[in-house]
Amino acid sequence: MCHPDDQTPVVDDTPGEHAIGRDTRSTGQRNHDALNAVVRAILASGQLGQHNGLPATIIVSTTLADLQAGSGQALTAGGSLLPMSDVIRLARHAHHYLAIFDKGRPIALYHTKRLASPGQRIVLYAKDRGCSFPGCDVPGYFCEVHHVTDFATCRTSNVDDLTFGCGQHHPLVKPGGWKTRTLATGDTEWIPPPHLDHGQPRTNSFHHPEKLLRGDEDDP
Repeated sequence: MCHPDDQTPVVDDTPGEHAIGRDTRSTGQRNHDALNAVVRAILASGQLGQHNGLPATIIVSTTLADLQAGSGQALTAGGSLLPMSDVIRLARHAHHYLAIFDKGRPIALYHTKRLASPGQRIVLYAKDRGCSFPGCDVPGYFCEVHHVTDFATCRTSNVDDLTFGCGQHHPLVKPGGWKTRTLATGDTEWIPPPHLDHGQPRTNSFHHPEKLLRGDEDDP
């Protein structure tokens, strides 16, 4: 029956007469609710494969203030905006993660492996939202994790020394090419080689328009 109003909706076997007798839904609504239950069960099964080390899922970031107020919008890792009412509804069936930032820098989530952990990638969805190269609009779903400090030098994968780089811009960081470093604000600065340095912006505000509203501008 998959009746959403039931405390324990019937999803297996044949429903009893009590469940059938008080079901006033149309056939179309029952089919809709059944399909909804099937999709939720599949999502919860963990059998949908992985994308960049994470189970296929929707990742949404928002602020505690907006969540408590039940208003405003949240941002998906694909760059889409979701009304807070939809976020709260989705959160009823979601795994929750808490990412804490101190003046723009993420706290904790460290390890000594080269590849970023699933937890670190989730933090980057909240921190960078997309490629950190200046002016790049590629969302986080389509980015690789880049070590701001070369892994060969630091030998650790600390979340506050990781950033997102898309497939086009990530390979630019190499000996004799572009370099990256983390600023005090937590932003990633992309430093061009001398022959390409024309005074262009070195940080990316495309995925963080709220910084422009605060008057924060890219460093020259």
